[in-house]
Amino acid sequence: MPAPKNSIRRSLLVISTIVLSTVLTAPVALAAPSPSSKPSAGSSATATADPSKKSKKSKDSKDSKESKGSKAAPPAKMSTVGGTRLGQAGTQVNLASGVPVLPKGLSARSWIVADAESGEVLAAHNAHWRLAPASTLKMLFADTLLPKWPSSTEHKVESSDLAGIGSGSSMVGIKEDETYTVHDLWLGVFLRSGNDAVRVLAAMNGGVESTVKEMNEHAEELQAFDTVVVSPDGYDAEGQVSSAYDLTLIARSGLQKKDFREYASTVRADFPGETKKNKKGKKVRESFEIQNTNRLLSGDYDVPVYQGIAGVKNGNTTNAGATFTGVAEQDGRVLLVTVMNPEKKESNGVYKETAKLLDWGFKAAGKVDPVGELVPPGSDAQAGARPGAGASPGEAGGAGEDAPGAVGSKPVASAAAGSGAGGIGTALAVTGGVLVLLAGGAFLVNRRWPLPDLVRRRPHP
Repeated sequence: MPAPKNSIRRSLLVISTIVLSTVLTAPVALAAPSPSSKPSAGSSATATADPSKKSKKSKDSKDSKESKGSKAAPPAKMSTVGGTRLGQAGTQVNLASGVPVLPKGLSARSWIVADAESGEVLAAHNAHWRLAPASTLKMLFADTLLPKWPSSTEHKVESSDLAGIGSGSSMVGIKEDETYTVHDLWLGVFLRSGNDAVRVLAAMNGGVESTVKEMNEHAEELQAFDTVVVSPDGYDAEGQVSSAYDLTLIARSGLQKKDFREYASTVRADFPGETKKNKKGKKVRESFEIQNTNRLLSGDYDVPVYQGIAGVKNGNTTNAGATFTGVAEQDGRVLLVTVMNPEKKESNGVYKETAKLLDWGFKAAGKVDPVGELVPPGSDAQAGARPGAGASPGEAGGAGEDAPGAVGSKPVASAAAGSGAGGIGTALAVTGGVLVLLAGGAFLVNRRWPLPDLVRRRPHP
């Protein structure tokens, strides 16, 4: 006779507690071999690395090789952060009576479907495969740097700010000697995936090197141990990798920030142009419209706007292929989906596969038993070891600016609209988090991040 669903879930949570405890007390992560080596199913050719010394991994040429090769296979062993099944190659899902089958035609090397609030991973495919992330890495850039300056802060661009931008980079059109607000620059990052906007913000933060260092430190704090940052804009770089699991962790963290949610959900906005003289010889500065390149948010000829979509970030480079992390809400449930490098070459393929997985997730949610979880940030996990401990104000899951309710309060609807961004406004707001006490006196941070109904303002045709 099968065990009751609640008992199974409790067992999974207890197992997750043990895994999480192991990660924190004896931090040994598996560094997967290069896919080009095509390890056999029984291969034991793995190396170990301390996540607290992750910066050393960027020197390892194996990291960059893991993202290359059209016929590359996933490593036989990968990280088990979030659950042992997430470290296994192939598709992980608990199909049972009443659970819809996974969609056909999925070709992505890696993908994950997770509940954005509870952190439950509903299904995954090579979740911890370390691949080139492309511009989805800008989510980590934003999550790291957004708190640095008020949105009204102004900066006059110098030529040195734009140095080092990779050939063929996506650009929003920033000009030397022009002044931009931080709000302008973040719109350029999120809507146009502008590497020029990233470089200017990095220059304001003390330069690319210090920014990369902070991003790697923040990734480690989030327990995104698959992630190694080399270039802050996600441009192809030797040794730069992430995973579907990590990108989903990063997106979930970013969505706790009000500004992050606003920028990620903005469909179109006006962006400052270049100062020129008009016919009368007077200097004028006009603006031009920019549109979000996330096709599930803005739509395209072969991809409709997805119902309830609210961001988050897309990317595409030669090495990474197409990558995307999206968040959507339907009927009070919020899902996060990350898709990395669909091998089926078709127009907007990454968005089509994401939409299929979102459709499946909304049908399966509440019916399928999870295969893992999105772990909390390291500081929250350590706080969870003390009875009654919780996130401090302003931290992810804590009672910060977006947390009018008490811990464990139910979601409330938000009708806020963005300003200065074409009226396309915020999509998510956040209340508090909870700690769950499990049997045997063990504490597990199972922090729930309630997200209120998404208020979509559809773009005009």
